[in-house]
Amino acid sequence: MKPMNVFLVKPSPLTVFIIILILFILGFYSLHYPHPSSFSQNTLHFHNLFLSSSSNSTVSNYLRALTVHPHLAGTEFAADTTAYVADHFRGHGLTTHTVDYTVLLSYPVYSSIEAHFNSSSVSHLLLTEPDRFDVVKPYHAYSPSGSVFAKAVFVNYGRERDYHALEVLGVAVSGCIVVARKGSGGGLGRGAVVEKAEEKGAVAVLVYNDDDGGDDTWRQGFERGHVMRGGVGDPLSPGWAGVEGSERFGLEDSEVLKKFPKIPSLPLSYEVAETILSSLGGTSVPLEWRGTLGSKVRNVGPGPTMLNFTYQGENKMATIQNVFAIIKGSEEPDRYVLLGNHRDAWTYGAVDPSSGTAALLDIARRYSILLSSGWTPRRTIILCSWDAEEFGMIGSTEWVEQNPVNLGSKAVAYLNVDCAVQGHGFFVGSTPQLDSLVVEVTKRVKDPDTEGASVYKNWAAAGGDSNIQRLSRVDSDFAPFVQHAGVPSIDMYYGKDFPVYHTAFDTYNWMTQYGDPFFHRHAAVAGIWGLLALHLADDSILPFNYVPYANQLQLYMNILSSLLDQQISLQPLNMSIQEFTSAAKEANDESKKLRLQETSGRSVDIKKRGLNDRLMLAEKGFLDADGLQGRQWFKHLVFGPPSDHESKLDFFPGIADSISRSTGMSERERLAGIQHEVWRVSRSIQRAASALRGEFT
Repeated sequence: MKPMNVFLVKPSPLTVFIIILILFILGFYSLHYPHPSSFSQNTLHFHNLFLSSSSNSTVSNYLRALTVHPHLAGTEFAADTTAYVADHFRGHGLTTHTVDYTVLLSYPVYSSIEAHFNSSSVSHLLLTEPDRFDVVKPYHAYSPSGSVFAKAVFVNYGRERDYHALEVLGVAVSGCIVVARKGSGGGLGRGAVVEKAEEKGAVAVLVYNDDDGGDDTWRQGFERGHVMRGGVGDPLSPGWAGVEGSERFGLEDSEVLKKFPKIPSLPLSYEVAETILSSLGGTSVPLEWRGTLGSKVRNVGPGPTMLNFTYQGENKMATIQNVFAIIKGSEEPDRYVLLGNHRDAWTYGAVDPSSGTAALLDIARRYSILLSSGWTPRRTIILCSWDAEEFGMIGSTEWVEQNPVNLGSKAVAYLNVDCAVQGHGFFVGSTPQLDSLVVEVTKRVKDPDTEGASVYKNWAAAGGDSNIQRLSRVDSDFAPFVQHAGVPSIDMYYGKDFPVYHTAFDTYNWMTQYGDPFFHRHAAVAGIWGLLALHLADDSILPFNYVPYANQLQLYMNILSSLLDQQISLQPLNMSIQEFTSAAKEANDESKKLRLQETSGRSVDIKKRGLNDRLMLAEKGFLDADGLQGRQWFKHLVFGPPSDHESKLDFFPGIADSISRSTGMSERERLAGIQHEVWRVSRSIQRAASALRGEFT
């Protein structure tokens, strides 16, 4: 083959300019729309950097600083804690701001209990932890003030079946001061205990926690808490934010009064409760109550011990502050991934909530390391530090109520951690489209208690994703996001219960001695929490899988079928679940195909954006504008609290309420009411299926 003659031609200036322009455009495009494989490697690098930047000692230092003083919402020390969190965010280069609300909070003024025993002796009962002078005196926020002198009677956990057991024995509680226990043995929340006691004619309520942990010191602890009914948001601005100058109901408004009990209540320590209960006469304790009762509790009363009970409280307006740190997304800045923890505490709050606050501060530190290494999230990340959660999720609820449209159209997910560490074992709750993501992330984080294992390995051995809880409870800041705004959410923590809950013994020392001595569990929670957010913020296709949601709905229908009369037709529910299942599988298949897409370009990006919007917005389909009957604030028809605290259903709250309301109705009215709620849920599932498909009917 003959050699070719090569002629070099000098390019014109215009040709050079065009070549440079083409190279620039290609470089710009590859920077902003990288090839999937290179993007994946880059993402993996930052995920590994996030996990490797964990520091137990740093989290420990954060927790120590957060727990130097009690920081009850609306107090001076609470303001200091606000400043500490905001300064930390700013110190790590994050754009930070605060949002203020003026809301109704509740504080104690005076309390006393005198026990008049059958022996004619009188004892002034201790109503606070010994040697803890800087914490708020034990009380129930929003309890009315009152003074009563009456016989004491023991009502076990204060459930309907407990009152029925007393009634069978001929024990009347009307006109008495009831003493109830609260704990992991099947008890109700303190607010439900007070509500039921009021219904039964009691004149006051004393509640103690029987999960004492077997320690004599912890038995002296008093569990503070609120007893507001409904329990969500500022009672004076239900459904809208309590900002300066906004509309507010008056304290005597009927909408406000129905949120508060009509009889006073106080917490007791295990030790003080035992003093009262061991002095009771009358009927013996029912056999079915005795298993976990102390040996000194033999009789239920009433009396002969009389209690002289006084409580004076004060409800007053106070300013609370939410703190936000924002990391703006580079490609989809109008899509938001939210990480939230509340900051206020009844006392020192080492577990509740400062273990979660310390983890959030550590995530801010780790994200700042990523930012300085060249990372920018695809979507915007917001770190949220809520105020006044202990008074009924007030800080988070006011913010959700202030931002309904933006949350409804732009929020990808909300990731909540309240108490990051309470003890041993990983626990998580979520809306089901996030189950698969939880599984994948826990496989990447080291287990804090087993060398060489992942969090997933030990969690799976204990039941794993089959034990994922659902978010129908109203006990932390995920409630307004899920149950009012329909935002996909996760809630997680280590340890199921802890004996110093809401007491003056919830201190840094307790954490270092019992909860997490080496802060390995704190590091694990921060790792899972932060990595979940990185996936939600950086994955080009949102890591949502609605197939587990469809499976969960099918399980709920099967349970419902076993509880309802055959006259109630579940055919509408069955049809809507089948439709949702098909839509979920189609969306899942579409996600898989787009993830495998080798080519990139504007058309692919538009497809991804469209799919992501459908995945993000489908949860809103379960919302109903009218809300639950008589409780319109709760909009979600799959997840929400039933009005009957002892309901067998912890899902489909509208159906659960209709079953509870049916007592006393005619058979026709009862069946019609339940059937209507079945139809409402069915329509909500159809809406979610339509949202997943993204098409008009």
